[in-house]
Amino acid sequence: MAMNDSTPNEANGTGVEPIDRDTLATEYFSLLPYEPYPVQEEALLAYFTNDQGVLVCAPTGTGKTLIAEAAVYEALRTGRQMYYTTPLIALTDQKLDELRESAVRWGFSADQVGLVTGNRRVNADAPVLVVVAEILLNRLLNHETFDFSKVTSVVMDEFHSFNDPERGIVWELTLGLLPKHVRTLLLSATVGNAVDFTSWLYRSHQRRLQLVRGDQRKVPLQYEWVSDEIINDFAEKIAAGDETQRRTPALMFCFSRSQCWTTAEMLKGKKLIDKERQAQLSDYLDAADMSTGAGPKLKQILMRGVGVHHAGVLPKYRRMVEELFQRKLLAFCVCTETLAAGINLPARSVILPSLLKGPRDKKKLVDTASAQQIFGRAGRPQYDDRGFVYALAHEDDVKIHRWREKYDSIPEDTKDPGLMKAKKQLKKKMPKRRAGESYWTDQQFTQLQEADAADLSSRGQLPWRLLAYLLGRDAAVQPIRDLVGRRLLTPKKIEEAQRDLNRMLITLWSAGFIELDPKPVLARGPSQPANSNAAQPKKPYDPPATTGLFGEILDQMRDPNSDDAKSTEENADPALIESRGYEVDDYRPVTAAPTERLDRLVHLRSINPLFGVYLADQLAIADPNERIAALESVLEVPGTVARHTRMPSLDDMPAGTLATTRLDPQLLTMGLATPEELGAKSGDDDEDVVNRGFGRVMFDEPRVWPLTIGEKILRLFQNEYPRVHNVKVVPVWIVGDLLNYGGDFNKYVTTKKLQKEEGILLRHCLRMILFLDEMANVPPLETTVETWEDWLDDLADTLSESCRKVDPQTTDEILSKGLEPVDELIAAGRRCSR
Repeated sequence: MAMNDSTPNEANGTGVEPIDRDTLATEYFSLLPYEPYPVQEEALLAYFTNDQGVLVCAPTGTGKTLIAEAAVYEALRTGRQMYYTTPLIALTDQKLDELRESAVRWGFSADQVGLVTGNRRVNADAPVLVVVAEILLNRLLNHETFDFSKVTSVVMDEFHSFNDPERGIVWELTLGLLPKHVRTLLLSATVGNAVDFTSWLYRSHQRRLQLVRGDQRKVPLQYEWVSDEIINDFAEKIAAGDETQRRTPALMFCFSRSQCWTTAEMLKGKKLIDKERQAQLSDYLDAADMSTGAGPKLKQILMRGVGVHHAGVLPKYRRMVEELFQRKLLAFCVCTETLAAGINLPARSVILPSLLKGPRDKKKLVDTASAQQIFGRAGRPQYDDRGFVYALAHEDDVKIHRWREKYDSIPEDTKDPGLMKAKKQLKKKMPKRRAGESYWTDQQFTQLQEADAADLSSRGQLPWRLLAYLLGRDAAVQPIRDLVGRRLLTPKKIEEAQRDLNRMLITLWSAGFIELDPKPVLARGPSQPANSNAAQPKKPYDPPATTGLFGEILDQMRDPNSDDAKSTEENADPALIESRGYEVDDYRPVTAAPTERLDRLVHLRSINPLFGVYLADQLAIADPNERIAALESVLEVPGTVARHTRMPSLDDMPAGTLATTRLDPQLLTMGLATPEELGAKSGDDDEDVVNRGFGRVMFDEPRVWPLTIGEKILRLFQNEYPRVHNVKVVPVWIVGDLLNYGGDFNKYVTTKKLQKEEGILLRHCLRMILFLDEMANVPPLETTVETWEDWLDDLADTLSESCRKVDPQTTDEILSKGLEPVDELIAAGRRCSR
């Protein structure tokens, strides 16, 4: 029984009597709602007996939350503190609710469990805090502000996120910074190199974790390849029968948002739920306001017992789908794979209509880690004795299979004239696979089931913003070099990581953000004399020398993800690149003292901070449309949405002040853009191009599209910062178009026929508001703080009002809860980890 009324104790200063870990373990086991599964019991015993923590590797669905709650109970019972970290904001809300329910069940107050993300705070002073991983790292880096002396443990859920190429470094740095007295409980899906990982953790960070591995689920999975059913017939088949016979509720995973809608529509007219649930659904939906955007279409689908859940659905509608599914009123939830690693919707079955993902002409087999995460969503411990995983064959293969059955049913040696004629007719009508179509097989389905788990390794580069922050606190370079040297990489990759660090330091020095001691030296080219190796000091605001690398990839600049662009960057001779710049192999600066400019980098977390500062300094003379277009172009938008929200043509929105008076002349003078790319029509000369607004260029061969304002700024940036890669823009006109509709979000999405993507558009607007708040901290050099902030505030207020009318709960949760005292050093977006 939990105890909340203990008397203060001077020994530990917590107000709770000391308690030994054996007693804690006994108490916790007595509070379990059911007998623990073997891997759960082993992990719990390891946690209560090991001084530094445990790494638990077990498949999805093995009840790892029960293990994690041991650390929560320990903190509450002893009056100390703990952190429960997740990789996704979508998981934090779920974990908050789960842990609060458990706390109440143990006899504690729900208010003793809180939540802190970058944009939401609930009981932020509670002893148990659910946080996204970036928040914990931020607090470890600010140890003067955040006291860890009373923290007893840290749980890292979904720890295989260590492998994430963008955000895995958050987990890695956190492990290295945790105080020795804090126990760590790492919960992961199966890991290929678990032993090697624990050895590395001890060698590099002196943290010895006990490894607990399990390969059996509490609810075993049954895999079935479906070769003879198309999706709508199969769905009706498994939804039939009583509670024990039917194999629903089921999660139906599609690998694109559009396919989710298409699949849901295919279930029209099928009997999927009984009359009792149909009546309950009708009452619920009649009481709900689903009159705008995708609401009417989604309501029709929900009435049939089918939910749609993906990023394009408004959050308020997603919450409705989750609630109805959890109440067992829906037979199917058609969703994207992000749900597999996010919201927990208990399901009896998982269905994959396809095993391939990607663009139409570049489809590939889904990766093993994602597939196994999806498989693991099948089977509910409290209801099912097994979970069912179905993979459906391609519709063409189903037709071929059905044809084959009919054809083979007629004996080859039949003498019956009627059968012989029928067999001949069937042979003529044999269905075939289509040219250019991608297919999958039952062998690939088996391959995904049996594939080995991925190894853990360090991914991603040291983030620019984190590097700036660390140098702002301590100019010594060696601690950062030591951090890089301890990463989970091969010796060869460690060497490359050290060179990357030197490149980053030289880039910051070249741009005037730091002063290096000793200064970098120029790398000698083939004909360069030895005495030319001394670096010339630069003025703080002088751009670095152009290396010429930009010219080699200029043709691919419009598509930074193209194979040619990647090949150029990855295969370029490092020696050639370094011969045009500074020495990086043997350079060992002792200090990197910050200049007054460095602090500007730390404020930007939504984008690469170097590009953010560069962008801000360009926008002082920009007109409002140019500012909006440039700012929203740096917020990543899926390509399927970007195609429908392109920038207006130059005829509809002529080039503005920034483009015509600064960017276009610079791009032409420096040879970074052609007149055609700046909007010149055939026969125009350069002077005409510089001095007027341009009409849209429409050439037959080849067609040249004028650069947008964001693309122009990016080209100049890449010329000035040749060592900074993975920065891109997506030219969209979402916020600008919304303002043209008077801020009426529903009118905008309806007129543009973007209802099926309205969730992404709302998220884009909310991200824009948060980004405006960041940019307020880096006013351009050519304007005043007040002038800059006033414009940003006015735009943010207009957008906030628009978003609040569409989804007030989501808008208020994101915008009105306040941020960490020191913002997260690494944001959840794709590019900010660069």
